[in-house]
This record gives sequence, structure tokens and C-alpha cells, in this order.
Amino acid sequence: MSALDRRTFLKTTAASLAVVPASQAVAASSDEDPLGVRRDFPVTNSLTYLNTASRGPFSRVVRDASVAFADEKMLTGFATRRDEIREEARERFAALFGAKIEEIGILYSTTDGENIIASSLDLEPGDNVVVDELHFVTSFVLYRELEKEKGIELRIVPQRDGRSDLEDFDARIDGKTKLVSVAWISNRNGFRQDMRGLAELAHRKGAYLYSDSIQAIGAFPTSLTDLGIDFATTNANKYLFASYGAAPFFVREELLDRIQPDRYGHGQTKESFDNYHYRLQTTASKYEYAAPAYNIVYQLNAGLGYLKEVGLHRIEKHTMALKRELREGLVNLGFDVWTPPNNNSPIVSFFHGQETEKMEKLFNREGIVVTFREQNGSVIRSSVSLFNNLAEIQKLLKVLEVVA
Repeated sequence: MSALDRRTFLKTTAASLAVVPASQAVAASSDEDPLGVRRDFPVTNSLTYLNTASRGPFSRVVRDASVAFADEKMLTGFATRRDEIREEARERFAALFGAKIEEIGILYSTTDGENIIASSLDLEPGDNVVVDELHFVTSFVLYRELEKEKGIELRIVPQRDGRSDLEDFDARIDGKTKLVSVAWISNRNGFRQDMRGLAELAHRKGAYLYSDSIQAIGAFPTSLTDLGIDFATTNANKYLFASYGAAPFFVREELLDRIQPDRYGHGQTKESFDNYHYRLQTTASKYEYAAPAYNIVYQLNAGLGYLKEVGLHRIEKHTMALKRELREGLVNLGFDVWTPPNNNSPIVSFFHGQETEKMEKLFNREGIVVTFREQNGSVIRSSVSLFNNLAEIQKLLKVLEVVA
């Protein structure tokens, strides 16, 4: 086990958390609940849930927003505030993550965003796209198909010891690189890319930078604008604690004319003229070609409001302390940890070295929820979140002692 005991842990985290007063939405902090949020996440009553990297559980706030939408549909057949809620969600996302409201569209999935970018870049034979080996599978599928369709080249930056370095990106980006596409935080092992460094490198060589941000947005404070990211997509179903179907999409303002929709429909119209002619939106709302999944947009809006209430700085301080405790404990138990040290993300992945079925039964019996990944489930991916506490980390490590 880690040398960091409960008292020391609380001293290192509680001081920075307690300076933010509790509000009507967030309870007072305690040893068991440093952020004062566990009552809002009923999953904590029955499970040790270390799996937000897969699916973020609903909070009561998000559940109530979803029920309010359903009730209005049930009683009136019509959600009267649907467009107002969508604009509020757009505004909240922009304010929380350092963007302008005009730069934010709400798509259906993270995959939609990268497809829109790829379709707008006029890719030709001889062009290349650079991705990292720790990227999500969608990007490999997309660019392998574009290799066959358009004759481009997919260049993959290898991972070494669970990380990829700027030097390896630099060696693969050249004058024919149109796009550098990375997972800001890898869904495989939690490695967090140097987005500012990548943006500077890509721009210096005339390329754009796209970020799959689904494992990053909501986990820590950030500014998309300040980092120099050109395009990014996330989704509501992980660290925004809603469900699938509402994917905030960021396009840097000066690139909105460059990036065109990849399909068209009634949702994009700004003005109608005679004889069925139309003027389309010019902000990032132009990518919203049809009616969104309004129920999920209501959830997204509530989740964003909740994160603002709790505070992204507080969330980061709390989860990074838990993550360090977990990683240190795993190393002390002798596990091969795939997540690099000093890596600021909520994800810790490690090789368990046992039969996967045996480990799954053990975790199910103990009520611990994680994800088994990679070949034959040889890697356990755990992810800490705002509602987790030190006792849950210690429980996981205690269970792992029997197989270490």
C-alpha cells in the first residue's frame, strides 16, 4: 500500500477544496466526501464505481433534467424550452472550456466531428494525416478508409512506455500533413497529450490540430482557445455525466468558413426566401443539420451547470490526488502500470497478469466497476471521478493484494 495514509491525504487535498463554499447544489465537504457530491451520485451507494472513462453515471441533477423533459413531453406533447436549453448548453460549454459561443455546435457523436473535419480538408493523393497510436479506434477506421478512397497516407506516431513524444510527431509531420489528430487523453491508458506543444508544432508545419476530447473535457479546467487547438469534439456521456447523443463540437472561429457541413438539413437554416431558397447559419450551429436529441441536450445542460457549481479546479485537485494514490499503490503491489508516472489524467491502466474471467468474477463479487481492455482483457482501466474517495481506492488496492 501507499505510504500516503488517510490523514496525510486529507491534509493535502482538503485545504484547497474547502476554500470554495458549499452551495444549494453541493453539500459541505467531509472526510468521506471531500467535494460534497456523493449524495448526488446514487451509484456510490451500492458500487465502487471507477469507470467514468467508460460511462459517467447520472447525477440526481441530470436525472431530474431528463425527467422534466419527459414529463413535459408526456403532459403537453411539446418541450417548449428545447431551443432555449440548447443555447444555454452551448453557452455554458463555451464559458467553461475557453471558447466563444459561436465556435460551439452540438452534434450527435464524437465521430461526427472528426468526419466533418476530414471531409472539409480537400484531401488529395500524397497528403498525409498524423495520428497517435494511443488514439481511439474511430480515427484509424476513418483514415484507413480515406487511404483507399483518396490516396492519402496515414502516419502513426508510436507509443513508448505508454506515451508519445513531440519529437516523434515532429519526425512524421511535414509539408504534406493536413491534419494532426490525437486523443487529448487516451482512452486506452490515460496518457495526456501536450496539446499546446502539438498545436505549435502542427501550425509551424502548416497543419491543423484536431482533438478527440471525450476523456478530457470535464476532468480539469482548460481553455480550448488558449491551447491553440483548431478543432475538438467531446460527448456528454463520460465526464459531463449525461448520456449518449449530445456531442459539443469546437471549431476555431477563424476556421468556420474553412470547415463546411458534410450534410444539410432544416436545422441549419437561418433565413428563408421565396422559391425555396435559404441562407444558412455561419456559426458552428451550421453543423446541426437536424433536430438534436433534445432529452440528451437537457441532460448535457444540467451536467455542465453542475460541473460549474462544483468547480473544475476542485475536481482536478481531488481526482489527481486519488489517481496518484492509486498508481503508487499499484506500483507498490508490483503491477505493471501502463499509465506513465506524473501523468495528469484521471485514468490509470495496468496489466493484471491473471485470467481475465477470474478477475472479472473477483471484481463483480466486490462490487468494483472497471473496464477490462486490450488483448483478451489483459489490462484493467480504472478511472477516478469527482464522487470517488480515498476509501474506494484503498478497497481496490486491498482486493488486488490477493492476486499481486
